[in-house]
Amino acid sequence: MTLSDTQPTAQPAQPELHFGASLVLGAAEVAAEGRWLEELGYEYLSAGEHFMRGNPPGPTHAALPLLAAAAGATDNIRLLSSVLLVPFYHPLTLAKLTATLDIASGGRLTLGIGVGGEFPVEFEAAGLDVRQRGRRTNECLALLRRLWQEPEVSYTGRHFQLENVSINPPPTQQPHPPVWVAGRREAAMRRAVRYGDGWFPYFYNPQRYRDSVAQITGLAQEAGRDLAGFQWAYFPYIAIYPTEQEAAEVAATALGGRYLYGGDFLNIVRNYCLLGTPAQCIQRLQEYIDAGARHIIFSVACPREDRVRHIETIAAEIIPHFRG
Repeated sequence: MTLSDTQPTAQPAQPELHFGASLVLGAAEVAAEGRWLEELGYEYLSAGEHFMRGNPPGPTHAALPLLAAAAGATDNIRLLSSVLLVPFYHPLTLAKLTATLDIASGGRLTLGIGVGGEFPVEFEAAGLDVRQRGRRTNECLALLRRLWQEPEVSYTGRHFQLENVSINPPPTQQPHPPVWVAGRREAAMRRAVRYGDGWFPYFYNPQRYRDSVAQITGLAQEAGRDLAGFQWAYFPYIAIYPTEQEAAEVAATALGGRYLYGGDFLNIVRNYCLLGTPAQCIQRLQEYIDAGARHIIFSVACPREDRVRHIETIAAEIIPHFRG
């Protein structure tokens, strides 16, 4: 018998994982919620935005003011926009706002960005062409990185013109805060390769997440982009209930008014969400981790009265499994 015959088989090590949660208590309670999430051990708190979600509009807030309020109440938790709608910002304005927040928070900002488009009415209200949102975003992101890093920027483009423009002081994080590009389609993947420091999709099943990692890796190779340090994030919706059926029904109700994807919405929710008991959610989440996700930002899909229970259950039963 050789020594190798007597050794137990080594189990593959779990990759380094990071966990966060979207804000659930409302804008008036953001400072207290930031402290609560930090005490529970979350590494990210996240806030999204819309400017006019439908007509009449559903309740929404702007992401950066919420993150700023949370920054002042916390010490270590990272501040993530999930997501900030870039087409609504001039690059100088966005560079200044984000640099200020990064400095004020001690270098804790992660800028999750998207192009929007689910609600064309908000683009119309702002005098923007929804069909130009992708090109406008790309141009803004290219300028944002320059404004964060260069002492002076001049540029003439389709959407923006800058002459001898600078911000002072620059962000605390160098060369700049990480930018996670959200989305679902190839255009967003190309944007992540060209302008991003991370990939942050939503409403993906594990196989589609795995495919997106492979596609982004291939696009980066074609572009000569080194993905060392690139952050692979995911934004799963989660509903924790005694059965998968109950969880699916609750999640479908919670999300049905927010996302208008055609077909049987209950099956759509089953395909994309973490549903059921904590053990069932762990099993499904492991599939995303196996597909490449490393930064997990939970968004609860449940009624308001169940949100606190969800956040506490994730912190007490799901995250510790992966810390294990």
